[in-house]
Amino acid sequence: MFIKGVTNLNMEIEPGLDIIDLALYIKYDKTLVFSDFHLGYEEALNKQGILVPRHQFDDTIRRLNSIFAKVASKGYEVDTIVINGDLKHEFGTISNQEWRDTIKLLDYLQEKCRKIVLVRGNHDKVLSYIEGRPKRIDIKDYHLTHNCSIVHGDKIPDSTDALMKKVIIIGHEHPAAKISDQIMNVTAKCWLLGNWSGRALIVQPSFNLVTEGTDLVHQKPLSPFLKNRSLGDFEILVIAGTEKILNFGKLENLMDDEEK
Repeated sequence: MFIKGVTNLNMEIEPGLDIIDLALYIKYDKTLVFSDFHLGYEEALNKQGILVPRHQFDDTIRRLNSIFAKVASKGYEVDTIVINGDLKHEFGTISNQEWRDTIKLLDYLQEKCRKIVLVRGNHDKVLSYIEGRPKRIDIKDYHLTHNCSIVHGDKIPDSTDALMKKVIIIGHEHPAAKISDQIMNVTAKCWLLGNWSGRALIVQPSFNLVTEGTDLVHQKPLSPFLKNRSLGDFEILVIAGTEKILNFGKLENLMDDEEK
């Protein structure tokens, strides 16, 4: 079902579903899906006494520019952009950095499509700054396309409609993999491809560029779509820089015997 080998940073993983770096393009619906920007993450770290330079927003726009250039080079049109949860980072409030950067990001994305959909994530508790925008943004608990159910992944939706499609796309997990050799260890964002309840499951990497994410080779998953199950049979596609995807086959290829 999934392509193996080393390829450029875009690849079709299911008929009509094309990975383009950190984004997933759904051809039938002309939809581009991003997940987990977590804007304001740097300010949250600063409040904890962890001082980091604030490059997140500029780095995000540069990466988006690269993705949209790849989308255009493939001749794809974008009618809808879906943000699959956790646009901002703080839970019960909105920081000054979040307020500024989320508005600027939404203005940027609205120039790239006809409609934006925000699938509500567990960090998306305060949304008044979006609901009052002059350009309407649809806020949903899930979003359905022709063949995909897009849900954040922090919980399994109660609605059976949310899980009716043959492909389920989740974020929330921020998947990454630690790859080691005798010289160095590298942790990189990755895509996970597997199955859940008889449906294809795609776990999307986060667009939080401050951190790579959760090393699922050595750490337990958070999403109920992945909890209490072996992930060894999931395909793992590691994002190497901005130009390559490395297909390591099954995740168990990176696991020690006791982790399988």
